[in-house]
Amino acid sequence: HHRIYDFVKTALIKIFASPYATVCDLYSGDMDKWDEAQIGHYIGIDRESWENQRKPYTAEFLEQDPSVDNLESLLQDKDIVCCLQQLQLCFESEERARRLLHNVSSLLKPGGYFFGIVPDSSTIWTKYQKNVETAHSKSMVPNCIRSENYVITFEVEEEFPFFGKKYQLKFANDHCLVHFASFIRLAREAGLDYVEIQNLTEFYDDNR
Repeated sequence: HHRIYDFVKTALIKIFASPYATVCDLYSGDMDKWDEAQIGHYIGIDRESWENQRKPYTAEFLEQDPSVDNLESLLQDKDIVCCLQQLQLCFESEERARRLLHNVSSLLKPGGYFFGIVPDSSTIWTKYQKNVETAHSKSMVPNCIRSENYVITFEVEEEFPFFGKKYQLKFANDHCLVHFASFIRLAREAGLDYVEIQNLTEFYDDNR
């Protein structure tokens, strides 16, 4: 999982980052992935402050929450806005998701790209529903999906609300499922054009 995740982050940067591009990284973390991209300027926006590191490009950091704070005061000149971690946490509520996407729209220059990575909620929910169907014949309501590598535990309910549907991974804190149709709708309302949503494994197979 982590190997594919790291590959996808690197591949997305190679696909979208042009030389001397201005990049805005929401919930910034893994700056090292940008070192070989020959970007011109990096802006990291996170709830926690980051110390500047010596990089082959200029960098600045803003201590703000992209799904809570209004970032419209920043110039609309970014070639790329990305969110390679924690994007799913913005789907705790429609208000947070809407704020994030309006910030993305206000940051991007015309023709710029926004990309991010979230757990595949469609796959997770489909697997959970199959478990529910199997267990109903045994008068049980399961609240988890198990494999050799992980356990995903849900709150016990049989509906998939568009926002705030939380689950836990055995090696992580709470996450929220992202309802992709709602994501696309809110992005369109913010002035963004939908290009593509692809499963991580499929992306890996297409780009390795």
